[in-house]
Amino acid sequence: MWGLRRKAHGGAQPVLEAPPPVVALEDQARALAEVGRYRDALDALGRVRAEGLDTATLCDHVLWRRAAFDPEAGRPQWPPRAPDPFPGVQQIPEIGARDLTADILGGAIQHHGALIVRGMIDAAQNRALTEIIEQAFATAAAARAGADGATRSPWYCPFPLDPADGASGRDFTAMCGAIWAADSPRALFDFIAFLKTHGVTQVIEDYLGERAFLSLRKCTLRQVPPTTGANWHQDGAFLGDGIRTVNLWLTLSDCGEDAPGLDVYPRRLNALAEMGTRGAFDWWTVGDGVVEDMAKTVPVYTPTFKAGDAMLFDQLFLHRTGVRPGMTRERLAIESWFFAGSTFPMDQVPIAL
Repeated sequence: MWGLRRKAHGGAQPVLEAPPPVVALEDQARALAEVGRYRDALDALGRVRAEGLDTATLCDHVLWRRAAFDPEAGRPQWPPRAPDPFPGVQQIPEIGARDLTADILGGAIQHHGALIVRGMIDAAQNRALTEIIEQAFATAAAARAGADGATRSPWYCPFPLDPADGASGRDFTAMCGAIWAADSPRALFDFIAFLKTHGVTQVIEDYLGERAFLSLRKCTLRQVPPTTGANWHQDGAFLGDGIRTVNLWLTLSDCGEDAPGLDVYPRRLNALAEMGTRGAFDWWTVGDGVVEDMAKTVPVYTPTFKAGDAMLFDQLFLHRTGVRPGMTRERLAIESWFFAGSTFPMDQVPIAL
């Protein structure tokens, strides 16, 4: 990354100016964080690639993202009214990544429940994220087995929860075949860089109408085996009332046929379905009996996905992991819930973008 610098006496000839060394940027970021300028510190680190940063800086940058919670005033009206960009579509509408806008996102969620984005990332980007996530899982497994140094590496450095955060669930997340992205500083750094490069963050913030934050508890790296359980649910059941949120579900492997994908109810629901009854696994899940009755009017839909495809939806979308007998492969994915800062549920722990 090179900059342009003009000659001192008004000459127009550009002079190549090398970027600051990585060590200098790390020192600059740390100095800014020490005086509470956390967003400036993150911006300084955004000028370098993750592989150039030392372990201490990568681990600390996650803490700075937590400290940089600075919400803005929200929209006076929520949700914003959006026309249906897909009239007549009976399943989940689909677009290519280049067509993603705030109006299409909002219209799809409000009228159809969700939006599928084909080819959100290309093959090279998919391989890069896959390698990073696989390294994160391998290091986390080594840490759980007691390997020296495995709990403070770029790949796995558990976020130190404060009692004031009110957060829990790391062990449950691990049982579900997932890792908090905030527990893998390298994965979080590169994933946020991806979100900004592709403009996903801006589209979601334009729809929300304010600055968005990831949730520490709901931004996860996932390895989903074909033996996993499947329970219908709406995330709004446990995220609280009045939230404004969008989930980006990104698959890094083909799924829906020989690897678990998603079963979805392809309609907009404006309230929570009946929970905790008729075969429900827990109080927050929707029983198979309830969904079977709903499916008499609108059949359940199981999309197939290629590696690099994504689905976006909010807390009212009814879905479950799509597991079938005969599946043989696991699904690798990243799930990232964006919340409007003005209504952020603080027990989910905000992570600045």
